[in-house]
Amino acid sequence: MSATADHAEERTNPAARLGFQPGQVVQEIGYDDDVDQELREAIEGVIESDLVDEDYDDVADAVVLWFRNDDGDLTDALVDATTYIEEGGSILLLTPKTGRAGYVEPSDISEAATTAGLTASKSVSVGKDWSGSRLATPKAAKSKR
Repeated sequence: MSATADHAEERTNPAARLGFQPGQVVQEIGYDDDVDQELREAIEGVIESDLVDEDYDDVADAVVLWFRNDDGDLTDALVDATTYIEEGGSILLLTPKTGRAGYVEPSDISEAATTAGLTASKSVSVGKDWSGSRLATPKAAKSKR
């Protein structure tokens, strides 16, 4: 595939745009009937395997966390999600868009991410009903060992 085709896929495939890579193990948390099936399939297409569920008992490269305002405490959910990923892994936090049931305020996401020791690298629209925030552990914290 040419570099031009790669760039075109990144623009059209939200999973590629979000940084998912072939061979990654991606754990999905918070799955329910309202999730964006097209996004799930796009991620599975890029990683070339199925998403693993909440019962997966090994470490994943990344976590996809579907979270709605009534799902409990976002900070707790993010802290729990960090226990599932490799050091340096990322969490894709998916929340309903403005005006949708379960909408989460951006300030709440920012505060929860900071409290959980994560940094938001970008926020993107990932579908008709969902917004995504890519969260990562700070690089400085990883290198202080």
